[in-house]
Amino acid sequence: MKSKKSIQIQALKLVSKVAIYEARKSANTSCVALAYQPKLPDAAKRLRKF
Repeated sequence: MKSKKSIQIQALKLVSKVAIYEARKSANTSCVALAYQPKLPDAAKRLRKF
């Protein structure tokens, strides 16, 4: 049986991976309907791919 602390650490790692994925996805997309992209934080600008 895994300890409570081990499970918490795994959960936090999962949350951080999801947050990075979503930030990367939003840094490389814009709104299709209005061709508008909100201003990105400086930390998210490092995730752009072009």
